[in-house]
Amino acid sequence: MLTRLVLCPQSSCLLHFHLNLTLQQSKNCQIQPSYFNHHLYLPKTLKGFFIFTAPSINHLIMAPVLSRTLTPASIASIPYSPLFSSKSNTQNRLSLRSAFLHQNGLKSNNFSCSGLKLNVGKRGCSVVVRCEASAVAEKETSEGSGGETYEYQAEVSRLMNLIVHSLYSHKEIFLRELVSNASDALDKLRFLSVTDPSLLGDAGELEIRIKPDPEKGTITISDTGIGMTREELIDCLGTIAQSGTSKFLNALKENKDLGSDNSLIGQFGVGFYSAFLVAEKVTVSTKSPRSDKQYIWEASADSSSYVIKEETDPEKQLQRGTEITLYLKDDDKYEFTEPSRIQGLVKNYSQFVSFPIYTWQEKSRTVEVEEEEEPKEGEETPPEKKKKTKTEKYWDWELANETKPIWMRNPKEIEKEQYNEFYKKTFNEFLDPLAYTHFTTEGEVEFRSVIYIPGMAPMNNEDVVNPKTKNIRLYVKRVFISDDFDGELFPRYLSFVKGVVDSNDLPLNVSREILQESRIVRIMRKRLVRKTFDMIQELADNENKEDYKKFWENFGKFVKLGCIEDTGNHKRITPLLRFFSSRSEDELISLDEYIDNMDEKQNAIYYIATDSLKSAKSAPFLEKLVQKGIEVLYLIEPIDEVAIQNLQTYKEKKFVDVSKEDLELGDTDEVKERESKQEYILLCDWMKQQLGDKVAKVQISSRLSSSPCVLVSGKFGWSANMERLMRAQTLGDTSTLEFMKGRRIMEVNPDHPIIKDLHAACKNAPESSEAKRAVDLLYETALISSGFTPDSPAELGGKIYEMMAVALGGKWGRVEESEAAAAADDDSSESNSESTSEAAETEVVEPSEVRTETDPWSS
Repeated sequence: MLTRLVLCPQSSCLLHFHLNLTLQQSKNCQIQPSYFNHHLYLPKTLKGFFIFTAPSINHLIMAPVLSRTLTPASIASIPYSPLFSSKSNTQNRLSLRSAFLHQNGLKSNNFSCSGLKLNVGKRGCSVVVRCEASAVAEKETSEGSGGETYEYQAEVSRLMNLIVHSLYSHKEIFLRELVSNASDALDKLRFLSVTDPSLLGDAGELEIRIKPDPEKGTITISDTGIGMTREELIDCLGTIAQSGTSKFLNALKENKDLGSDNSLIGQFGVGFYSAFLVAEKVTVSTKSPRSDKQYIWEASADSSSYVIKEETDPEKQLQRGTEITLYLKDDDKYEFTEPSRIQGLVKNYSQFVSFPIYTWQEKSRTVEVEEEEEPKEGEETPPEKKKKTKTEKYWDWELANETKPIWMRNPKEIEKEQYNEFYKKTFNEFLDPLAYTHFTTEGEVEFRSVIYIPGMAPMNNEDVVNPKTKNIRLYVKRVFISDDFDGELFPRYLSFVKGVVDSNDLPLNVSREILQESRIVRIMRKRLVRKTFDMIQELADNENKEDYKKFWENFGKFVKLGCIEDTGNHKRITPLLRFFSSRSEDELISLDEYIDNMDEKQNAIYYIATDSLKSAKSAPFLEKLVQKGIEVLYLIEPIDEVAIQNLQTYKEKKFVDVSKEDLELGDTDEVKERESKQEYILLCDWMKQQLGDKVAKVQISSRLSSSPCVLVSGKFGWSANMERLMRAQTLGDTSTLEFMKGRRIMEVNPDHPIIKDLHAACKNAPESSEAKRAVDLLYETALISSGFTPDSPAELGGKIYEMMAVALGGKWGRVEESEAAAAADDDSSESNSESTSEAAETEVVEPSEVRTETDPWSS
């Protein structure tokens, strides 16, 4: 009798082969007559039916090589090896290479067949043949390339270790992930109940509850969501990186009639395993409305396996949903079983989840009690009962996410007070914001946002240059992701802006803690910055000028920093700038107002940079400009000059520093200027010779009217103000300072008496030492009045004292030293004679007689 083995490939590449043994002599046979159903995975390219026969009932033929090109004619010639043998016939013992069967039963063995490594084993009364995943699971030869395709393998224990210890930077993230999973379960149930209301049943409201237990060291997170069946437990929790939410969304997309639900949070399929950050053991009890049974999933942190069993305890039965219990590690029991800590984490990460989240909290209440007063001694009256109040503590559920996501609502339905209240609660502020904007962006990137301008600047000056502020809170589907950004969403100069951003399209890393750089992020940043500038500009155009004045006092430095760091937004930043000017010394003006006040012939915006408003007003550089009615901007803050230099122009008007050379005022008399230069060329050369390398040259000035001279900087060097700032740098480089301070040019006023006297001296007495000292002193004085720092202040002081002595000598009738000495000798002799006479007649004076009228003790 022949034994037949039939291999029949199915469409899913699962090959069923049926072994039908009809044994006549079952006494001497190892395997009893039975019907076996085996499963074997083979490549998809293996097609057709293959039949192998054995010469007797005691043998089963297994071909060592399965050819994909077998034909019916070639089947008869396939060699065979005996698989099963009787106990009495030792000559026909199993000899299938590495696979063998012991006489006392079937044991797990390996053998190769057609490039496949197969496991043969016995499970109960069944024979099991498996394909080892660690071997070559699929080996196909492409017709064109001739290469081999392999499947990736993973070490489960190592992968779990990476997820738990390397994926997340903070342990507290576990609560955010588990609450997000619970929210997804509730969202799925709500969506499916639209078409199948029976899924809701009588299991109560859709909610999430979190209960820490300090005594047991556990945290229990329960929801009344969709729950899971046994198969779903294996599929979702037993398969790493298998996101049930992603599968649910894909199913919705395939069925276009149902649409899609973008409120679902799950994405990567690893958030559940964050529970092992703090737990040494996790138990999941779940009940699906589609199943009558409740199942328990249980796993340990140090294990790569899990257990699923049916819940049999009637007291632990759930009507619907999932209950996750975390058995905390010893190091985390104290922190994460504290109710206030759990409450804080929920408010931080899951405050805007659309379902109510209740936490188990200790509360207190005032109750009235009756107490009997003790009778006094000797009184027989019964004691009176008096009511008193006392405070008692109790435990109860408390709603943790009261604040609603205001950005999800229509801006037309929200009042200003509601925006202010949301701002104060979210960012712990006590002042109302100066301005806010609420907008939704659609197109390539969709996100909602509410951003605010605070009512006060940060107290710490370091926040001005620190891009890592916590002012922007990023949410994905209302779940908090992060507020720690390094300029990804807002540039550094707008770091004072506070707000929330919620998007479904953000490219996050798997831990949902880091925003990855991508085109989507750049588009979001661009639109957020644009909306911020629109908000500030609207504040500037408001009729109430006090609001923008307050904004500028608090955040003007931030805006000026934008002139330096963001050249792409100069057109938006420049109209927001405000400065004092020679015409408006008390009120700040904008550049637009400056241009409106300009004369038609004026083709530049003039400015001067100093350290204070007072020094700007008295600067000698402004004399001629103020005389001609030309307005000059006062840059009195350290950042102003650098900001203006980065702008260069505004509305086709160049910015010109009046403290630098080649100042053109436009209406000078060229003939008179040429004559003056020709007349004083000798003086300029003589003064340059006296000063040497201190100045690059000496020339006639067109900007002075009352001062004798001034020192101006070269076109490409530092101004006096910039040189002062660079000297004050903590890590300043002295070599750079000497190089960048550039040329100093001395300009003289030919109409001033001092210059005319020096002009006469250079003609009549060019070698006069007094004239040379006057030139040196004039240079040192111009150095100070122009804003520069003298190299030797002590030397300058000595020159000034010397000139003062010359100027003041004998002016008020100073006596000569010899006459003063003789007068001193006469005075001393007279005083000696008087003292001897007084000694002869000593008079006693009472204290009251020497009291003066101004004595404070006279009253």
